[in-house]
Amino acid sequence: MSNRLDSIQHIVVLMLENRSFDHMLGLLYAEQNNQAPSGQAFDGLSGNESNLDANGEAVKVYALQVDDDNAYFQPGADPGEGYSATNSQLFGSANAPTPPLATNQGFVTDYAYTLGWQATEKGWSILPGTVASDIMGIYPPTMLPVLSGLARGYAVCDQWFSSAPTETLPNRAFVCAATSQGHMDDKTKSYTAPSIFGLLSKHNQSWAIYGYNQPPLTRHNFPDTTQAAESHFGLFTDFQAAAKQGTLPAYTFLEPSWDAAGNSQHPNYDVALGEQFIHDVYYALRSNSASWNQTLLIITYDEHGGCYDHVPPPSGAVPPDQSAGEYGFDFTRFGVRVPTVLVSPLIAPGTVFRVPAGSMPLDHTSVLKTVETRWGLPSLTARDAAAPDVGAVLTLAVARSDDPLAGVTVPKSTGANPAADQPSHLQQVHAELVALLPVPDAKGGTHHSMPALHTNAEYAHYIASRTQAWIASRKPAAK
Repeated sequence: MSNRLDSIQHIVVLMLENRSFDHMLGLLYAEQNNQAPSGQAFDGLSGNESNLDANGEAVKVYALQVDDDNAYFQPGADPGEGYSATNSQLFGSANAPTPPLATNQGFVTDYAYTLGWQATEKGWSILPGTVASDIMGIYPPTMLPVLSGLARGYAVCDQWFSSAPTETLPNRAFVCAATSQGHMDDKTKSYTAPSIFGLLSKHNQSWAIYGYNQPPLTRHNFPDTTQAAESHFGLFTDFQAAAKQGTLPAYTFLEPSWDAAGNSQHPNYDVALGEQFIHDVYYALRSNSASWNQTLLIITYDEHGGCYDHVPPPSGAVPPDQSAGEYGFDFTRFGVRVPTVLVSPLIAPGTVFRVPAGSMPLDHTSVLKTVETRWGLPSLTARDAAAPDVGAVLTLAVARSDDPLAGVTVPKSTGANPAADQPSHLQQVHAELVALLPVPDAKGGTHHSMPALHTNAEYAHYIASRTQAWIASRKPAAK
């Protein structure tokens, strides 16, 4: 079948937060013995997978139930997600062995360790009743009818890996710039590398970054986005309007709301709100049929967030550049598998999309390679140069008109996140970045110290007001 990537005029990426493939989609085709309707094999869970706890007892994977306490807030706390924690989950040790042969047997013991230290420190939310075995809880398709419905109705990538075995910001750097410049944790909040957005501008291709209900955080991660024109940025309502009008750019990058009461699906936030967000993105794109028929939506997650996955991440990754990796990491192995769903009316229903065995695996830089392939752009680093694109998933000559989510009811959670009013980690990151923006004061100076902020609302107000002051200061004075 021919590749229809040249029929795509709009690539839209929605990147959510910190969930593994098994945790969200591992049971997608369990009732069909892990085989899609197309006959393709699906690398999901058998139900016999387990991890040993601290007592040497096997803890098996299990399906969450909608009437469980805090069902949509599982796994009940924020699991370990940095480089050391990921090593512990994959290898049973904070230090990767040589060779790095992962067994994926350390998730329960690492979560027990994480729950222990979080219980002694302020600022961490642990829902009542949370125990280490909760990390083996898996969402069945009935609890995630939107994500699962799109995965079944279009294409699911069951071998898509995060770009580095660590936390959020390095992986988000890879999806935007194909490098984290050697950084392996969230202590580094911005990068000096050119991004896909600047590359698109250089080649006269349009792009946009939309925050959800706040100005986008991603804008402040790279020089070529920070200094870009205001026309490239907006909120989710602006995205919805552009989609309806058929005026979306070539490339769109969507952020969730970062606060603890928001829709990012970061553990232990409300997963049902993320289902609503995915639903709203999908229907925004369908609101203009002509534009929809030329659109590819990629739904993915930046990293696994400490949630269980049974597939060892592959080695053989290409280091992006000459940057020396923190913690001695050499960028030759990928991070943990994450949920990725490809949506387009040019995709056959029930597709399980993989690259051929023995080839370079799909990772976040496959987003970049797809954009670069579609619009004839050069690669940013050696990593995206080596990455496969996803154009081969587009096999239909005539766009489908059916709607796999017709009749689907978006779930709603019961209970509440007790940390909903606390600032989230990424809110804090966002605030620190906007605090650095050069906003002139009454005397024309730009020295600024971030005020003491304590609540979700205080952070949100500061981020919005500081950003608006900076935008206003960039506008040329009226004549």
